[in-house]
Amino acid sequence: MLEAKEISWIQDHKTILQPLHFHLLPGECVGLIGPNGSGKSSLLKILAFLESPTSGQLYFQGQAVPKSVPLRIRRRIAIVFQESLLLNTGVFNNVAMGLKIRGFSKERIREKVDYWLEQFGVIHLSKQSARSLSGGEAQRVSLARAFAIEPDILFLDEPFSALDAPTKEGLRIDLAKVFKSTQTSTVLVSHDFKDIAHLANRALILLKGQVMAEGSPDKLLRNSHKEEVDRFLAYFST
Repeated sequence: MLEAKEISWIQDHKTILQPLHFHLLPGECVGLIGPNGSGKSSLLKILAFLESPTSGQLYFQGQAVPKSVPLRIRRRIAIVFQESLLLNTGVFNNVAMGLKIRGFSKERIREKVDYWLEQFGVIHLSKQSARSLSGGEAQRVSLARAFAIEPDILFLDEPFSALDAPTKEGLRIDLAKVFKSTQTSTVLVSHDFKDIAHLANRALILLKGQVMAEGSPDKLLRNSHKEEVDRFLAYFST
């Protein structure tokens, strides 16, 4: 679905990402994890075509992506950020926005919006203003909006970090169910290994802009790595 070869990123003479490789298979959820400043969100921005790498090449479904990313590719991806970026309108219209842009009929929009609000447990909020929602409700609406367009690739940038523990746990459970039913190819960024363990098939540990370890969440916790990787993982295995 997505591949990056020898990607690096330098900003203001500072190396954010050192040359690295990345790939995402169909139906796979890959987690990017590391401490603050490790480069995980920077890598997501490049993979999602929000930033251009300093060097390297991106491939979308086997085709090299030019620096000027075609609209047809941008329309095949969806992004959910840490803070819910909702328009100052009703919940229904927020979820319908991407469908309207893509020219769906009113009947089809109603069907898809209702379905995804139901999947994330917020169908009862469809007529409310997005500004009246709690943090957890707003993030559920953001996820419903992302899934409504049936993206080829979904990018999640710290989607749970602004939520309290009970809200986060409930949303993780619901999102895991949606992943299982849709098999949506996903890149998930988090600093919390619990998010990765619950949702990702494979994870990359980033430290100082480098991929230091890669594997299934279970294997990453069981196997020994370089000292700084083990030190990072020790916090989650106690």
